[in-house]
Amino acid sequence: MPTIITRGASSAQALGYAFSSAEPANYVEDVFSTYLYTGSGSTQTINNGIDLSGKGGLVWIKTRNFAVSNIVADTERGADRLLFTNLTSASSDYTSKNGITAFNSDGFSLGSDTDGLVNYSGATYASWTFRKQPKFFDIVTFTSSSSGGATFNHFLDAIPGFVVIKSLSSVSTWRVYHRSLSGSGANQYMDLNSTAAASNFTGVWPSATSTSFTAADGILNNSQTYVAYLFAHDAGGFGLTGTDNVISCGSYVGTGATGNNVTLGYEPQWLMIKAAERAQDWFMFDNMRGMAATGGTQEYLLANTSEAAGSGAFGINPTATGFGVNTAGTSFNASGETYIYIAIRRGPMKVPTVGTEVYNGIARTGTGAAATVTGVGFAPDFVQVKSRSVGTRNWIQQDRLRGTSVFLSSNLPEGDVASSAAITGFDEMNGVRVGISAGLNAASETYINHFFRRAPGFFDEVCYTGTGVARTVAHNLAAVPELMIVKSRSSPYSWTIYPLDATKYMEFSTSGVGAASIVWNDTAPTASVFTVGTALQLNQSGSTFVAYLFATCPGVSKVGLYTGTGTTLQINCGFTAGARFVLIKRTDSTGDWYVWDSARGIVAGNDPYLLLNRTDAEVTNTDYVDTFSSGFEIISTAPAAINASGGSFIFLAIA
Repeated sequence: MPTIITRGASSAQALGYAFSSAEPANYVEDVFSTYLYTGSGSTQTINNGIDLSGKGGLVWIKTRNFAVSNIVADTERGADRLLFTNLTSASSDYTSKNGITAFNSDGFSLGSDTDGLVNYSGATYASWTFRKQPKFFDIVTFTSSSSGGATFNHFLDAIPGFVVIKSLSSVSTWRVYHRSLSGSGANQYMDLNSTAAASNFTGVWPSATSTSFTAADGILNNSQTYVAYLFAHDAGGFGLTGTDNVISCGSYVGTGATGNNVTLGYEPQWLMIKAAERAQDWFMFDNMRGMAATGGTQEYLLANTSEAAGSGAFGINPTATGFGVNTAGTSFNASGETYIYIAIRRGPMKVPTVGTEVYNGIARTGTGAAATVTGVGFAPDFVQVKSRSVGTRNWIQQDRLRGTSVFLSSNLPEGDVASSAAITGFDEMNGVRVGISAGLNAASETYINHFFRRAPGFFDEVCYTGTGVARTVAHNLAAVPELMIVKSRSSPYSWTIYPLDATKYMEFSTSGVGAASIVWNDTAPTASVFTVGTALQLNQSGSTFVAYLFATCPGVSKVGLYTGTGTTLQINCGFTAGARFVLIKRTDSTGDWYVWDSARGIVAGNDPYLLLNRTDAEVTNTDYVDTFSSGFEIISTAPAAINASGGSFIFLAIA
């Protein structure tokens, strides 16, 4: 089957592909992005950090709040040549429509979009960007033979796990190859623009290697031009060692019951799932729009229709090592049915180098109406909020992994509290949406908002279910946790804190450290797991838990211990411009959990503080903590709860 390759300038070198071991490491955040935005009807630039102009890639855009086709554009064909995954139409020139106008070194640009496909004023959009990279993704254009087959070369440097092929020159379906399709031993294909189950055929599909792919006669139309999008499967190539997987193309069989878990070896941020043996839509989920560990109501988009985003309680929940499909009888877990999926690893994979990448504090005044808090500098994964001016307001702790429907309070033992009025959306790239809850947005009240981003070496979060027996829990901190904060989500047990010692524990109370082997099983955590014993507040059988893990990240964060002197004491955290967040608790005696931040003021004069274990309003007339370039300074007049001579203290500081 002769093949005409039309790759143009897309050689391995032109794509920036690295074949030398001396090349820098690859990370998932450099090759994939989910970016949510609102259309403006005028030019705007989407800066998602993906180098499309230099490396090449694909942009996929779908409206969330009204029905418009799925839009696909790639660097092989040009920004103005659009395809629609839910339609069979050929590639179209949309230059005059001012849609996607350019591929950039850090994203893409949008025009005024006269057809409302990608930038209609007030419309909300999800965009997914796939950058060309060996062992992740590649794009090839080719021409089929006179009999409809083709063999083409690619630079995936791995056997493809998922391939989508579309004719550019005529009306035709989107042919899909997935490595898990093999019904009754036959070769199978599916159509991305259809709900149809997999179809059998007698040709060869595929004859695939790490450098070439064959589509058999009869799968494609005769003598036509095509584009192929190729996705790798568990090919390694990422992380500092070059062995980490970031994309998996697999399958699972439904159990019809809870407890159906798929192991990937990482936590996913994006999933596409389709039933292989019956008619079903192609569902797409991502953690920006909401893919919670609770498995509750989740937003989905469909690759094969123009429908607006829908929602459902599908029980699809990310874990530290894969995802669960844990709702009995749903569309994704019918007993005995086979489902295919594509999963992409959650980022970032890079260890942060500056504190502003992963933490920010914002002081604001409540509006009493739904609002968006912006200016964070990143899409936050964990937020804690406290009223500064009213002493009866609880702390509110919410996070992306548990979802927007529940919150915890560090001053209370209660588990997840259902709420539709606290933080109502983590689907902002630079902040969060808030509702009318008095705890974080009452009119004229003043609040502090602490925003955290999960990142290797700094902060991670894990949700797990207790077993009642000592066990390990996997995490993705990629460092040994030094401060672990664990809370039962389903029972009113105390918060339990790991204070740099596996034989000790603390709580969000005034008490000092306690000792009990049933807490951490007297086993220190590692860079991949932590251990919980049989204590009910950490491991009650059938109960659900959340764990927040912090570590010392050079120049970014410091978890440490100090001994009080009763005199001015400088705490060196290895920072260069001082701490912007400081949490201190006395361990050898009673004392509250004191919190300071630069948003409210860590200065030479008075420094407002709040108590993480109480509802009290902030105290503004004290000067206990001052600025210090490499960390923070505790002054001589600080109380015994912060600087008693000979006292022992634990702290978390963030630059």
